[in-house]
Amino acid sequence: MSRFKILAANPRRALAAMATVLVAVGVTGASGANFNAATANPSNTFAAGTLSMSNSNDGAAILTASDLRPGGDAVKGEVEIENTGTLDDAPFTLAKGTVTDSHATYKMSEKLNLSVVDCGTDLDCDNGSSTPVYSGTVADMGTPGHTVAALGDFDADEAHRYEFSVSLASSADDDYQGEDSEVEFLWTATS
Repeated sequence: MSRFKILAANPRRALAAMATVLVAVGVTGASGANFNAATANPSNTFAAGTLSMSNSNDGAAILTASDLRPGGDAVKGEVEIENTGTLDDAPFTLAKGTVTDSHATYKMSEKLNLSVVDCGTDLDCDNGSSTPVYSGTVADMGTPGHTVAALGDFDADEAHRYEFSVSLASSADDDYQGEDSEVEFLWTATS
């Protein structure tokens, strides 16, 4: 006769066997002693930093030159760019924006020699420690082979002064008389 048939024939035995199993399980589960410990770190807060810049000539020209002559003296202008945000190590860049030439064939921007130097954080362009950023024509600025040097990573509240100088190339002939060119310079920062 099988165990199942024996238990089925004698229900008291079946109940006693089940009770024994339940007591054994209860004793085993209740017999373990546990130590517990816990700790917490409340009020953790997180805030994003800010990235913003100031431009001492914001919305205005850095320099304006009139009556340029081929091979003549350069006209200079300065601008101060500052990281006014809270983030450090923000890479700043300079790029040429829209160029508008008054003549479609004799583009003045192709004859305007532009030099941009970083005068540094001491904001003094006359101390002789300036770093070249770009040298070439306005038209070529930022094109392959005519890159603008990286301006570097600015820390929060770090400012640099930049000096722009422009002159009319000696190769500008009579076709360029009375022509003009306008360019926008774009400053960007990323994080």
